Amino acid sequence: MNQSETAHAHVLTSVDVVVLTLVEGVLSVVLVQRAHAPFAGVWALPGGYIHADEDADAHASAVRVLRTKAGIEGAYLEQLATFTGPARDPRGWSVAIAYCALVPQERLPVQRSDMKIVPVDAPGQLPFDHGLILQAALARVRSKSQYSSLPVHFFGETFTLPQLQLVYEGILGESLNKVSFRRKMDELGMLEPVPGEMLAGGAHRPAQLHRVRPAFRRQLALSVRGL
Repeated sequence: MNQSETAHAHVLTSVDVVVLTLVEGVLSVVLVQRAHAPFAGVWALPGGYIHADEDADAHASAVRVLRTKAGIEGAYLEQLATFTGPARDPRGWSVAIAYCALVPQERLPVQRSDMKIVPVDAPGQLPFDHGLILQAALARVRSKSQYSSLPVHFFGETFTLPQLQLVYEGILGESLNKVSFRRKMDELGMLEPVPGEMLAGGAHRPAQLHRVRPAFRRQLALSVRGL
């Protein structure tokens, strides 16, 4: 490789992960405090370099970043988009493969001083192009929630249909007809009732608890029509 080729060969390659969760029904994002320059001490999306000697692929890099930077394991994870250019990182021309992760709040680690959870509409000033990455993730989640089972990944093992409807409404920002919503859930075929398990509803009669069928715990159920 000649000197000219060497000068143009160094491109920073990393993964950034938008971790979304629900806090009291509010769609929120997990931020971590950067330990090193650039932007040391600034709140940002969890991210890090790809380790070519360790990571089988970019997905493995994202899983490792979630575990080491945010203490999160077992989240639903899908690739979002690739962000590139000379201006996004002050260290030089860079490529960031962005992922979106959905995780129930109870699976997040105990509150740490270097991590915080904030509403997605008030993330503050984010470094690099993390603001654009967050907006891309929100657009993806809201779009896919119209025709897929994506929102179930905000829950733990069990939930009621009214709870699930509230999550869909919170993500989409609109009220949904109860009968139409339940018909759509039946069409997706992703849920099964938990035998003998009910959730007491105070003044209301107990509601049946549901869970995701095993076949859909790592993939989405899709519909040809939106909600």
